[in-house]
Amino acid sequence: MDSLPLDVSHPAVQDYLSLVRLQVLTPLSLLINIATLVVCSVIVKPSAGSIIKSHPTSISPSPNLISAYAIAICLGQIGYCTLLVVARKPETKTTIVKGVGLSLVFANWLMALWAVCWVLEFFLLSTILLGLLVLCLLYSNIALLTYHPPTSSRPLDTALIHAPLRFFLILPLSLLFPYSLFITLGLYYSPSNPEHYGRFAWPGFGVTCGANLIGLFVILMRRDIVWAVAATWICVSIWTARPKPAPVYITVILFTVLHPLALIGTILYRRLTKREGRIALPTDEDHDTGAPNGRGPREIDAEALWGSG
Repeated sequence: MDSLPLDVSHPAVQDYLSLVRLQVLTPLSLLINIATLVVCSVIVKPSAGSIIKSHPTSISPSPNLISAYAIAICLGQIGYCTLLVVARKPETKTTIVKGVGLSLVFANWLMALWAVCWVLEFFLLSTILLGLLVLCLLYSNIALLTYHPPTSSRPLDTALIHAPLRFFLILPLSLLFPYSLFITLGLYYSPSNPEHYGRFAWPGFGVTCGANLIGLFVILMRRDIVWAVAATWICVSIWTARPKPAPVYITVILFTVLHPLALIGTILYRRLTKREGRIALPTDEDHDTGAPNGRGPREIDAEALWGSG
């Protein structure tokens, strides 16, 4: 056969081939990531959790809570891979192919390589890999929000595409990258001298305060449930790993309370303004309200006025 019966240069054919490629590569990268994390956390000695305990910093998290977070990331990706196979709506397929694409595949590979470098204590290389991971996930999340924003008409897209990608991003952005950077720069103390836990308190305060302020801004602007849950989870993982210097401890405790309150407050405010904005004053049969040109009050769409958030 001299040529294929299909025109592979046609955009629809290219999108289909891209989808098939993702259906193979994404689950494979996830399996490699899961296998690597399990080996580095359970089988290899010292394990990833042991490295955290042997290099305490002012922002060191609880290994158990971070392990649970990683499990939640993997479960979210399993849901994404399921949707990747069973998706039928053209909009969903377009979101997967053009919004996520190979970014998640690269992210899983980077996470697996990071786990290997972490247990080998190659902290500089670990920091570089985490920086690349943040950039990769940041790109895919921005692409999703810009060109394929979540919509109530496709709740599965929101739950299985947007939520797992954002949940994945927040861990290295808010915790893993700065923690690895601290160790690379020598901003840690010896576990045999726990009385030195107050060292480098202010760099830890700057990181935790800055990361949580960004999260709080996102929660307030977008009523982002995923970010609220993830940021609160990370705050809890930090203050449960004692001891902590006072500036860091107070900051993470404060934001553990602020993130849920901000989410609840913005949801309530949104509902109240939406209800008030849709109230229109009654008019008589002739619509004679004394307004110029006989125009009466019209219904206000608060969503159009304030934006979808």
